[in-house]
Amino acid sequence: MMAAASDPLAQAVDLREPSGWRRSKNQIMTAGMWLAFVIVLIPLGFVLVTLIAKGADAISWQFLTNSTIPPNVLPLGVDGMGAAVVGTLEITGFAALLAIPLGVLGAVYLNEYGGNGILARLISFMSSVMTGVPSIVMGLFIYIIWVLHFGYSGMAGSFALACLMLPIVIRSSYEMLRLVPDSLRQGSYALGATKARVTLTVVLPAALSGIVSGALLAVARAAGETAPLIFTILTVEQTNPNLFSGPDTSLPLQIFSNAQSAYVGANARAWGAALTLVAITFILMIVARIITALFTRNTR
Repeated sequence: MMAAASDPLAQAVDLREPSGWRRSKNQIMTAGMWLAFVIVLIPLGFVLVTLIAKGADAISWQFLTNSTIPPNVLPLGVDGMGAAVVGTLEITGFAALLAIPLGVLGAVYLNEYGGNGILARLISFMSSVMTGVPSIVMGLFIYIIWVLHFGYSGMAGSFALACLMLPIVIRSSYEMLRLVPDSLRQGSYALGATKARVTLTVVLPAALSGIVSGALLAVARAAGETAPLIFTILTVEQTNPNLFSGPDTSLPLQIFSNAQSAYVGANARAWGAALTLVAITFILMIVARIITALFTRNTR
C-alpha cells in the first residue's frame, strides 16, 4: 500500500482524473454541451431539409446557366438563374478581394503594432460599431457617395458588401491573432528575426485556420445580403460580365423578387435560387478548408 501511494505515476493519474463531485460536474457540463449542440442543429436541419425538398426539383444545368427570366413570366422549360449566379460570384468575389486583405491587415496592426495608440483604438472602436450597422444603411451609404455620381454597377454592390464584411474580418482575425502564444514571438525574436518577419512567417500561419473561418463567415453573410444590392445594382435579367458598369443581378435579389410573385413557377425558382446560394457557400467553405490544410502542412 505504501509503495502504491508513493508511486509518482499513480499520483499523477489521481491528479489528472476528476473524482467525486468534480467528475459529476464534468459529466453534466459535457452532456450540456452536447445538448446545446443538438439544439443548435435542429433549426439548421429544418432549414436544410426544407431547402432541399422545395428547391432540388428546380436545380438543373439549364437552371444554373440559362438567362434569368422575370418573376411574372411562366417557365417554358428554359428558365434559369445563370445571370444571378454569375452576378453573385462577381460581386461577392470582388467584395472579398477588397475586405479580406484590408481586414487582416487591420487586425495585424491592432494586435502586433498598434498597442494602445490613438489610431489602434479608433480602428477597434469603428470596427465594433460597423458590426452592428444594418445592411440597408451600407447600401444607402454607397448609393449616396457612389451610385448617384457613377450609376448602378456590380462594383457599387461590391463596395456595399465589402463594408459589411470588413468589421467581421477585423474582429475575427484580431481574436485569432490574440490566441497565438507570445512564446512563439519571443523565440523568433531571440533568433534575430524582425517583427515583420515574425508576423508574416510565425504569427499569421499559426492563426491561419481561424482567420479563414472568420473570412468565410464574412463571405457567407455578404453573399446572402439583399438590401444593400437593391440600392446599388438594381435587378436585371441578363448577364452583365462588366462588373464596373451597368446594372447587374444576384441570387439574393432574384430570391426576393420571385418569392413575392404569385406565380408558382416564380416561387419554385426562388427556392432553387436559395438552394444554389447555400450550395455555393458550402463549396467555397470546402475549397477554403482544403487550401488552408495544404498551406498549413507545407509550412510545417
